[in-house]
Amino acid sequence: MKFFADTADIADITELAATGLLDGVTTNPSLIAKSGRDFLEVVAEIAKIVPGPVSAEVVALDHEGMMREAEIVRKIADNIAVKVPLTLDGLKTCKKLTDDGTMVNVTLCFSANQALLAGKAGATFVSPFVGRHDDIGFDGMALIADIRQIYDNYDFGTEILVASVRHPIHVLEAAKIGADVMTAPPAIIKMLVNHPLTDKGIEGFLKDWAKTGQSIG
Repeated sequence: MKFFADTADIADITELAATGLLDGVTTNPSLIAKSGRDFLEVVAEIAKIVPGPVSAEVVALDHEGMMREAEIVRKIADNIAVKVPLTLDGLKTCKKLTDDGTMVNVTLCFSANQALLAGKAGATFVSPFVGRHDDIGFDGMALIADIRQIYDNYDFGTEILVASVRHPIHVLEAAKIGADVMTAPPAIIKMLVNHPLTDKGIEGFLKDWAKTGQSIG
């Protein structure tokens, strides 16, 4: 499963990229606003740090407006994925862009039927929001399982990009189901390495090593 960071914070992206575990980045208007920086400038900087897909979202709601913005966004770098909402105009834009060889991330997916449409429109990625789905009393991971089954049934090439990840269990369940990608805030990605028994083991090894009076090198 590919790991994307859901952030526009350059320091966090740089730190995660240095681990070799980061496959891409997703941004949205809210994350750009939080960064306090110019949209095109910050996306271009991210695209230089991360060789994998960097999602940059259009804000127009009509097809013509989306296409105008997409023309600007996709020229930032070769690894830009234009992010569009899961609406009829968004799907129309997705089809036009992917037919032209541009990566497209169809976002704000909350149903398997919506994901089916994204697949038919040729989306590179579809982003179902599991956390927000859970928030209103539905099972976000059941949605991922439904999409996985549908895409496998019809051999869609669209990658399932699990978004709105709130905790490590979301990552675990997505991996078990067979999601292609997950995107999460850097803090959640860092949590994946934590385990109290690992910490306890390191503490014990260091105590025993200190007793030997030795050093390496």
